[in-house]
Amino acid sequence: MAVHYGRDEVAAKETVEAITGAGGRAFAVRAELGVPGDVDTLFAALEPEIDGLDILVNNAGVNASASIEELTPELYDRVYAVNVKAPLFIIQRALPLMRDGGRIVNITSGVTRIALPGTIAYTGTKGAIEVMGRTLAKQLGPRGITVNSVAPGFVDTDINADWLRGDPEAQAYAAGFAALGRVGTPEDVADVVAFVTSADARWVTGTTLDATGGSAL
Repeated sequence: MAVHYGRDEVAAKETVEAITGAGGRAFAVRAELGVPGDVDTLFAALEPEIDGLDILVNNAGVNASASIEELTPELYDRVYAVNVKAPLFIIQRALPLMRDGGRIVNITSGVTRIALPGTIAYTGTKGAIEVMGRTLAKQLGPRGITVNSVAPGFVDTDINADWLRGDPEAQAYAAGFAALGRVGTPEDVADVVAFVTSADARWVTGTTLDATGGSAL
């Protein structure tokens, strides 16, 4: 298993150790996304280590907290480069390596269903990913490759750390969105991803699985 990271080498090594400690094989691959040559850098490190691909999960992303009045062209370009352009061209590069019957999962967001004006650019990137997934599902169906999206809600991850962690009021606000009454954990979302990459989800493709804990119902 390849564990990609952009900057946090420590976290990548911890993930590799968790996988190998459970009896799996894993290695870390560093490539900053959203910069020129990002896909080439990623696959230059990946390809010598593998003989094919069965599962691709596009999980990397950056936030863009800005309303329409605050949004700048520079911020727009940055968030689209990481959240849309990089996954698209990673998939393009991965397809010749992917075995028939493979799985592609794109991490989107509940913001495609829940209107949050303060994240208009971020919302747009996640909408683009969902439409891209449906289109690719149609194209790759004859190969038995499924393409799905998983849409988390508020989750306690690094992308939300600057406003969520350590702030009881922010945590209460985020938990208040979910019907299940709490902030999501990485494990909540990872289990949904694990399902959609499994044989049990062989007849599921071109769709978005809501993993928001019932947010904004």
